[in-house]
Amino acid sequence: MFAVTGITGNVGGEVARALLASNRGVRAVVRDGGNGAGWAERGCQVAVADIRDVHQLAAAYRGAEGVFVMVPSNFDPAPGFPEARAIAAALRAALEKARPGRVVYLSTIGAQATRSNLLSQHTIIEEVLREIAVPITFLRPGWFMENSSWDVPAAREHGIIQSFLQPLDKPVPMAATADIGRVAAELLQEAGSGHRVVELEGPHRVTPNQIAATFADLLGRPVKAEAVPRDSWEALFRSQGMKNPLPRIQMLDGFNEGWIEFEAGESGSRKGNRTVDTVLKALVELRR
Repeated sequence: MFAVTGITGNVGGEVARALLASNRGVRAVVRDGGNGAGWAERGCQVAVADIRDVHQLAAAYRGAEGVFVMVPSNFDPAPGFPEARAIAAALRAALEKARPGRVVYLSTIGAQATRSNLLSQHTIIEEVLREIAVPITFLRPGWFMENSSWDVPAAREHGIIQSFLQPLDKPVPMAATADIGRVAAELLQEAGSGHRVVELEGPHRVTPNQIAATFADLLGRPVKAEAVPRDSWEALFRSQGMKNPLPRIQMLDGFNEGWIEFEAGESGSRKGNRTVDTVLKALVELRR
């Protein structure tokens, strides 16, 4: 039996579907029992647990051959990342109590970076989980290709996509959620000991200009990428309701300046199968 947190999301759902396709038992870990109904219909056990509740998490993870752990995204953390620190402490305590056979934690590219940024939340959690004597794989994917979902309306209606990734011809390591879920399911089923890092990206790196060109081909109209001026980011993010935009700005700087990168570099990363063309085509069809 494999426990899967985040099962109602894109990546967690992919993990669960891959495990079920391999005839593996799945325990769906959800915050709201109603969200597990569909997975129960597919033959999954359902466990209700909040990511900050040690006792609920331990019960959900206990007896599992493997546990897939992902934490809710927080794009506007408080200074010092207290939310991530609380989650890290809860996960550590729960995993120490439950002692599953192995763990795959969904981390991120750049988790090893020493400069503070939005992704430092995963750095904090990785550091705490490394103290546990349970086999753990830290899966670090690149920028999610599906982030381009937000660009579909603007590309279709105005022929422009706004890019925070700059310069526009700089290749970016990206990964598709389908590949992330598939690889996570494979790693969950691999026996091993100790802690390891697996870094994942697509078959080739992609520039914002290439994303715009792909949208143009799919939509049958000219589409170009435009760089959002760096000096406008803070005001823009605050206008969108963010209280602490600095970590997000630092993350974008990290990608653009190159210090958010895979620890083993491009040559040392595992390569997925899904291309950005395939992902963007699905996003366009989804948002017709």
